[in-house]
Amino acid sequence: MLLTRMCLGLLLGFGLLFAAIQPSVASTLEKVKSQGTMRVGVRFDTPPYGYIDKAGQNAGYDIDIVKNLAEKLGVKIKFIQVTGKTRIPMLESGKVDVLVAATTHTRKRDKQIDFTIAYLVTGSQLVTRRGSKIVAVEDLDGKTVATVQGTTGEKIVRERARGAKLQVYQEWPQAFLALKQGLADAICVGQFVGAKFAAEDRDFQLVGPLLLEEPIAMGVRENDSAWRDALNFALQDSVRDGDFAAIWHKWFGKNSQYNLPLWSPALWP
Repeated sequence: MLLTRMCLGLLLGFGLLFAAIQPSVASTLEKVKSQGTMRVGVRFDTPPYGYIDKAGQNAGYDIDIVKNLAEKLGVKIKFIQVTGKTRIPMLESGKVDVLVAATTHTRKRDKQIDFTIAYLVTGSQLVTRRGSKIVAVEDLDGKTVATVQGTTGEKIVRERARGAKLQVYQEWPQAFLALKQGLADAICVGQFVGAKFAAEDRDFQLVGPLLLEEPIAMGVRENDSAWRDALNFALQDSVRDGDFAAIWHKWFGKNSQYNLPLWSPALWP
């Protein structure tokens, strides 16, 4: 019994010593603070979230959110282009520090990466040519539907419109061009992306109810709670000081084409 206790004591001692000499893994927050810059994965093709404006600059709701968070964190920003297909792999491989890329927080994605609190809640809808008989997902049987790889729209069509012919593109401009050219009968796309397209081309319209409620959140790597907390706190500070409301009204509220009432992220006491 004494020998057993001595062995257990030695094992415990070696375990503590081994743990003590292991180098601590720096959180992304530490790296961002030390470098003074955060690398942000954003979309270049997805207005109003993230796109390139006429001056060749990054613009959009996501972009303004990021700029405000960076100001609160006291760091600069390096924007890095991601797509629906590449965004999570680029985060996991360390090529970006955070995703602010119109990314829906889903259970499947939560198994790969972690998410902040939502900074927008929206959903997917269908876009069709005006006069089309397609008014709901049930009308897609035998129709051709365009969407973008790795998006919630692709998932919806595969699961809820199995009788449809699915065309998957890498970026939204390609999907919208397919609809314009008559290569597709409808697009399954995020509510605001679709609404902006329809507002700019009156030959097309958003139809039907939201097909899925989608919380849009920032993506961070697994087990990086200090970084996730810093982003959450900065976002909540933005709500408290009114910066978030100004960004919301610019893109989705009273100063936008949507004129939606103010929605705010959750505040923790």
